[in-house]
Amino acid sequence: MAKRDYYDVLGVSKGSSADEIKKGYRKKAKELHPDRNADNPNAEAQFKEANEAYEVLKDADKKAAYDRFGHAAFEGGMGGGGGRPGGGFGGQQGDFGSAFSDVFDDLFGDFMGGQRGGGGGGRQRASRGSDLRYNLRVSLEDAFAGLQKTINVPTSVQCENCTGTGAEGGSEPTTCPTCSGMGKVRAQQGFFTVERTCPTCSGLGQIIKDPCKVCSGAGRVEKDRALSVNIPAGVETGTRIRLAGEGEAGMRGGPSGDLYIFIDVADHKLFERDGTNLFCRVPVSMGTAALGGSIEVPTIDGGRGRVQIPAGSQSGRQMRLRAKGMPALRGGGPGDMFIELAVETPVNLTGRQKELLREFEELSEENNPESSSFFSSVKSFWDSMKG
Repeated sequence: MAKRDYYDVLGVSKGSSADEIKKGYRKKAKELHPDRNADNPNAEAQFKEANEAYEVLKDADKKAAYDRFGHAAFEGGMGGGGGRPGGGFGGQQGDFGSAFSDVFDDLFGDFMGGQRGGGGGGRQRASRGSDLRYNLRVSLEDAFAGLQKTINVPTSVQCENCTGTGAEGGSEPTTCPTCSGMGKVRAQQGFFTVERTCPTCSGLGQIIKDPCKVCSGAGRVEKDRALSVNIPAGVETGTRIRLAGEGEAGMRGGPSGDLYIFIDVADHKLFERDGTNLFCRVPVSMGTAALGGSIEVPTIDGGRGRVQIPAGSQSGRQMRLRAKGMPALRGGGPGDMFIELAVETPVNLTGRQKELLREFEELSEENNPESSSFFSSVKSFWDSMKG
């Protein structure tokens, strides 16, 4: 079977530049990779064909020979264009891994992590610091009004002695000789390239020959920091406040992480909260509940509100004070305050008070004969049981 034109295999024209040829190969390699074409039995052969074409066209000498002689340049004893002894292109199968590694980053780079490139400039030499969490408990009154609070956070900060470089006396870290600054090393195993963290530099891409005596080369030290935090009005348990760049300092001058403050609102002795609404239970005298009247109740802002009690109110009845609840954290009006009445039964009565209550009970029986008859029947029942 005659071989296809290498330019056609890669989907490029004969006058294409080296960059265009490389882009064409990467596109074809992604399309034809066997792992992405499990249902296509011809994918592996087509993938190898694209690899073979790229092996020739990426090399200036081989490309010139191919442009002049075609496939014959690498057959028989011609061996031109920089081909290997014994048939030129016949030895290129040993270079499969090198061609494959050109597209390896495009296919798997997002999964392997880190940036890659030639020499020591392909990998970030400093790593970002970790994010930190700080739990802050506030009172319901503080959650209502908001506050400015200073907190002490134990964290890692940049070493002042080496300004975060990790090196002593102004010396500079040097590129790791094992990984050439990439932070990772590769090993070829058949068709695949196995990548692992460099054991010499632990993935940083640099080594320090003279580490800082204060931070031992880490570029950061442990320290308590005092931070001023603005707690907005309306926060509730679970609210998260982010302070960008206030987390742990990065390794060897890397950027700092963030600090996340998680709010926990303490329980209140009087009020219960549900979103922006507040609930409280208020005692009411029997006389006020029966005759009606008004009472004063404390509010979360430290003031007092007046509530009208309708005559005949029973325990459990709810009254509302509008806009006396909690402010909304993300805009909108404040919630309401709900007051649940708890009618109190009087205790420790004087003789006169007892006399008046008996008189009241008698009058109630006269005004409600059915009720009087019922209670008389109950009294007769218990009297018969005692006999």
